[in-house]
Amino acid sequence: MTLLLSNDDAHHLLTMPDCMAALEESYRATYEAIAINGRRSDMVGPGGDADSAYVLKMMGAILPQQKVGAIRLNSDLFRWVTRGERKQRIKVPAAPGERWVGLVLLFSTETGEPLAIFPDGVVQRARVGATSGIALDRLARQDATSLAMLGSGWQAEAQILAAASARRLARIRCYSPNAERCREFAARMATQTSVPADAATSPEAAVRGADIVLCATNSLGYVFLEGWCEPGQHLGTIRDRELDPGAIARANCVIVHDRDNLTGQHVELAKGAVFQEKAKELGLDPRTAHLVGAPSLDELVGGAAPGRQRDTDITCFLNYHGVGLQFAAIGALLHRKARAAGAGRDLPTEWFTEDVHS
Repeated sequence: MTLLLSNDDAHHLLTMPDCMAALEESYRATYEAIAINGRRSDMVGPGGDADSAYVLKMMGAILPQQKVGAIRLNSDLFRWVTRGERKQRIKVPAAPGERWVGLVLLFSTETGEPLAIFPDGVVQRARVGATSGIALDRLARQDATSLAMLGSGWQAEAQILAAASARRLARIRCYSPNAERCREFAARMATQTSVPADAATSPEAAVRGADIVLCATNSLGYVFLEGWCEPGQHLGTIRDRELDPGAIARANCVIVHDRDNLTGQHVELAKGAVFQEKAKELGLDPRTAHLVGAPSLDELVGGAAPGRQRDTDITCFLNYHGVGLQFAAIGALLHRKARAAGAGRDLPTEWFTEDVHS
């Protein structure tokens, strides 16, 4: 039978420490060339106007040690809007019921059959947070106790949960432009982590004196500036243009998530289509252009890339962009947990297989 799972199933079954452990094992397998991480593909068609686009995104991976393969698919409508002085990318919930479309298909490498089908939402957030947590655990100072979080959305929540899993935090400071939302976010995170959390009045106030600074926003402008860097900090970002290139250049150690995703070559534009994030700023700015060849996370996990060398070093993890490996690893974890818990809904596998072939 093929298991159909929901975001609610994933929310109740997955924990951040388990996701970090599953991903760490898979990054090590990638470094050892046991796992196969497929190339990402973003196909961009024209939207309704110059500030919108339709994007069909695909990525996949094979994890032989888990006996699974996975494909993640997204069918998205994007719009770029200006809010104040910043331009932001918005994923439009245009499907019926004002919903988004993202699916993960998990397959058996022994029989080829589909093992599970589930939405990518909760798994997507978990893999971003867990990936940041793995890097943080290797790059932040061992005595790091204070965290600054720039952003107060769903992804920011996972970043804090991962940081709290990797370090014994004593203080969290949060900042986002919406003060009321930021206060609510800080209160919620204090409850979830049992760590005192406060809303700062500015991003600079949030990051001042912080051992760890994480960014998780939808801003297309810098949210952390070079002048805010302090010795001993660990910096983390989940998307282009959150960190000032000068701040990245100041780091003594920079680790990228996946070098293949830094050039923009995975984006294919149809005639008349515009995708305002095709060019990756890391490779365009002369201060950071060399970092398109920086060590990757699998090399850090595998021991081939050195991490922090001194307590005064500034370390930086560029957690962009997503790879199929993450969905295969956490998908396999989710499938095991769901089977053990009796969660989800069984569907006849013959619905998804056929008795003819090309």
